[in-house]
Amino acid sequence: MLFSRTLLRRRSVLPGFDLALGLTLFYLCLIVLIPLSAAFLRTTELTWPQFIDVVTSPRVVASYQLTFGASVLAALINAVFGLLVAWVLVRYRFLGRRLVDALVDLPFALPTAVAGITLTGLYSANGWIGQWLEPWGLKVAFTPVGVFVAMTFIGLPFVVRTVQPILEDLASELEEASATLGANRWQTFTRVILPILSPALLTGFALAFARALGEYGSIIFIAGNMPMISEITPLLIITKLEQYDYAGATAIAVVMLVMSFVLLLAINGLQAWARKRQGQ
Repeated sequence: MLFSRTLLRRRSVLPGFDLALGLTLFYLCLIVLIPLSAAFLRTTELTWPQFIDVVTSPRVVASYQLTFGASVLAALINAVFGLLVAWVLVRYRFLGRRLVDALVDLPFALPTAVAGITLTGLYSANGWIGQWLEPWGLKVAFTPVGVFVAMTFIGLPFVVRTVQPILEDLASELEEASATLGANRWQTFTRVILPILSPALLTGFALAFARALGEYGSIIFIAGNMPMISEITPLLIITKLEQYDYAGATAIAVVMLVMSFVLLLAINGLQAWARKRQGQ
């Protein structure tokens, strides 16, 4: 046993545990913890009553509701349709498949301002899509619906690219074995395929949610940015900064940071539970 441990240490490609851990913690502190702690320290300029007044004002609370609500809803939609897109790309061969596969990554490469202008042009009252929705009383641009559309657009690739490699490694023999045991298609999907995909699907959901939560450029064009209606929290933070209210901006940012961390921690807990249930 001692010989095997020594041999494993000698064959390790990366540096030793102590050095690797030290470099990891140093890098995380330099890139993540120090900048975030600066936001917490800046809020100490406010007294506790002032902090509460800033982060619970009606305008700020309305921005929280829109930002977090639209982000969760967009991530859920992307989880469903991202799984469908990944399934089609992996399991079927058709003309133009490589083109569709490349189009999935387009929101990654497209500048956010270009995405916002394009979506606004499509869904405005005289846009290609908006002109057909307007007679039915469906208005997308300059409403909370536009915020949701923009968040859905930028979050889809995260789910597809997270689930796609797992689907590629998933043997089709599992489906055939399930069918031979008498399971129908729905039972095969829910009891065989979905449990295997659930950790990756939760990861894609978390990434899409985090991306939508911090999105700014593509949303401000299509949202209309009306206070209490279609104003997102990142825009409200920028507004505070433009007014030189740095303490107020960091106070809102701290609340958003804490809420985001709690939600992502809960999602990571679900991932761990899903992996444990699979016996991984």
